[in-house]
Amino acid sequence: MPRAVYLLGAAIFAQGTSELMLAGLLPEIAGELHVTIPAAGLLISAFAVGMLVGAPILAVTTLRWSRRAAMLAFLAIFALTHVAGALTSSYGVLLATRVAGAFVYAGFWAVASVTAVELAGPAARAKAMSILAGGLTVATSIGLPAGTLLGQHLGWRSAFWAVAILSVLAIAGVLATIPGGHAESAPELRAELKNMAKPQLWLAYSTTALSTGAILVIFSYLAPLLTQTTGLSAGWVPVVLALYGLGALIGITISGRTADDRPFGTLAVGLIGLILAAIVLALTTSTPWLAIPAIIGIGTFGFATNPAVNSRVFSIAGDAPTLAAAFNISAFNVGITVGPWLGGLSLNAGTGYPAVGWIGAALAILALTTIPLARRAAARTTQPTYEAATSITGA
Repeated sequence: MPRAVYLLGAAIFAQGTSELMLAGLLPEIAGELHVTIPAAGLLISAFAVGMLVGAPILAVTTLRWSRRAAMLAFLAIFALTHVAGALTSSYGVLLATRVAGAFVYAGFWAVASVTAVELAGPAARAKAMSILAGGLTVATSIGLPAGTLLGQHLGWRSAFWAVAILSVLAIAGVLATIPGGHAESAPELRAELKNMAKPQLWLAYSTTALSTGAILVIFSYLAPLLTQTTGLSAGWVPVVLALYGLGALIGITISGRTADDRPFGTLAVGLIGLILAAIVLALTTSTPWLAIPAIIGIGTFGFATNPAVNSRVFSIAGDAPTLAAAFNISAFNVGITVGPWLGGLSLNAGTGYPAVGWIGAALAILALTTIPLARRAAARTTQPTYEAATSITGA
């Protein structure tokens, strides 16, 4: 695997830490900016909205740029938004920097995905995507608790400065490892738009959104679930989150090595495991020795689906992957937005925290139903090629 792919994963770690760290800094931000906790929580929602719209818009507007130039521009703007966020005393300005930072982060994800897959080659695109997404997994297990600890001891602004510094280091890494100039054949907008008419792509996007929503409806409420229902002290929450992150890293690493050859099988195993783990959590939330392994299983099997869904999109997209990859980033963020929203609706209705496990299992079951549809669609796509080949050879 080219060194540049690992560098891109490290850049995702830097930016993904920013995406996640606010979950542990809301009380400090709310207190200093004199806003309520729910208002501070909107900073997290604003980031998700910025990513949702940023990927396709920036994929189109930078289509004719060299990928190196696009990633450098995105990282520079991302770093500047965090410098501005660290310096401001205005909630409105901080909210705007979150949207702007997420907007270019989504663009970086889209361009980095295409770059990583091209550098790795068609036979290893799932492995390349597992390394790229592994950066976000490490951000979950290391970046989130580190950012929280930094913010709690040195103030929340220090976490923003740390992300800005990491982003500058990522710029240096891109300059050192990513080749400059345009690809041999620059992407054409017409080909990219024509590609988006493929029903298989939208089926893949639905798998992405549903599987991501299944994970996030549970992950978003893990801290209160553990303290209020499972009965653990607050000190155990970072430990369980770290174990969840470790499971996620194991799952995404293993599936990155199987998804290229067996994408549908890898996806099915991941989703079935996620369904079972979510059901176990829903049934055993008040029993720590069963609930904690279930949470680790959700991280392991949930993240195991990531390389498969990413690889599937690139397989369908063929020679016009940029916009297709961008919409897949948006599909991830649909799941990130809708999953916690459904969990919130359920909790507000008084169902209790076991309900998030049942909702996660239901979303994963819906994602599982897309696999036979995708398999049949793939078979229909390859059949004409086979028939044409046999007619030429006379077989």
